[in-house]
Amino acid sequence: MAHATEQVAGTAKRSLTPIMLAAAVGSALEWYDFFIYGTAAALVFGDLFFPKFDPSMGMLLSFTTFGVGFVARPFGGILFGYLGDRWGRKPVLVMTIVLVGGGTFLIGLLPTYDQIGLWAPALLAVLRLIQGLGAGAEYGGAVILAVEYAPEGRRGFFGSFAPMGVTVGNLLAAGVFGLVTMLTKEQLLSWGWRIPFLVSLALVLLGIYIRMRVQETPVFTDTAKRQPPVKMPALAALRRHPRNFAVVVGARMAENGLGYLFPVFGLSYIINTLHLPRNVALLGVFTGNFVEIAGILFFGWLSDKVGRRPVYMGGALFSALFSFPFFLMINTGSTSLIVIAFALIMGIGGGAMFGPQAAYFAELFGPRLRFSGFAFARELGSILAGGPAPALAALLVIWLDGAPWGVALYVIALSLITLTAVWWGPETNTSDLRVDYSTAVDDSAQEERAAIPLRTSL
Repeated sequence: MAHATEQVAGTAKRSLTPIMLAAAVGSALEWYDFFIYGTAAALVFGDLFFPKFDPSMGMLLSFTTFGVGFVARPFGGILFGYLGDRWGRKPVLVMTIVLVGGGTFLIGLLPTYDQIGLWAPALLAVLRLIQGLGAGAEYGGAVILAVEYAPEGRRGFFGSFAPMGVTVGNLLAAGVFGLVTMLTKEQLLSWGWRIPFLVSLALVLLGIYIRMRVQETPVFTDTAKRQPPVKMPALAALRRHPRNFAVVVGARMAENGLGYLFPVFGLSYIINTLHLPRNVALLGVFTGNFVEIAGILFFGWLSDKVGRRPVYMGGALFSALFSFPFFLMINTGSTSLIVIAFALIMGIGGGAMFGPQAAYFAELFGPRLRFSGFAFARELGSILAGGPAPALAALLVIWLDGAPWGVALYVIALSLITLTAVWWGPETNTSDLRVDYSTAVDDSAQEERAAIPLRTSL
């Protein structure tokens, strides 16, 4: 076992740079595709695909199509998680980025409602389902690639490269849409909105090239030699580790819900409810994502020192406490206060949850169940949190005649769910990723073999 540890560590160190690049860049490219849809839903899809409704209802319907993609994500997690646990992490990462990138490129070619009527929103929903199917395992695969290569004691930091890539993707989406919104409204609605979607093809091809050049993780290779794959790993993860599975779902509520609510709904709220210029809203989101990159890396590193749970819980608590101040700052209409509000909620609240999450979720499952357990549980959380968040927030604002306080309470509710789930979960930063505890007879024995200390207090 000592020899295997040295071999894995040596391989990880030799391969560290290309592996981290594959995790970060691939994740960035995939989430550029996903977030560009959310930005378009906030800015133009109401006019393009739902023009027969009043602006508020059109915006709500466009956010509903945003949520459609989340329905397919657990199925993508099951399917590609199974393939990732059976065939390896690398081939699945190539397949998922093709699905998401291909769906995004085709959205850029779609005719609008004025051209083909109801077929336009129907085709939009179909392409969102294709995106969601690939996204159901894309992030989990990128995380596992990074974490299974990371040196012992530094999994939090190196694992944070994958969520950092997510934020880079969001940053790219805001930047590209910031450029196209410099067009006139007629140009934007006519052809300008297509540019970010069509450009994604080049980005996806680059991501495929990078991922094709990486090697399979040493943890998977070593496990495949020693033990056969589990027949139904997603169900095995749920049956054998119900607590860990539930922790992942609960931990996603604030991280995922707020991760979509602030950059997607926040963008729409500033533009459509407060009627502030688009560039003010985009500057806030752009700055928030830029600060979140630093936050993710810092809090991922911090989780290696003090544990995953304290850092994660701190992010959830901050998000709850800052919910009302966030909207108070936004409602001033001051550009500087809007920028500061996004920087704080995304850099501290989002960063403290998203940073340690990669290593934490990967450490909760053994190597034969890791891809399936991670992806399936994570995407179930996405259905409950991220998918409906922008639409529910928009509906709350409509019900309260433009006031955001219902959304602030929604933020608090999601944050408290996550705080409770992570408090209930085990600490994992000292666990052994190579130990396969899926064959143990009961949960206590499994956790013992995985070397996961089961403390539930800080």
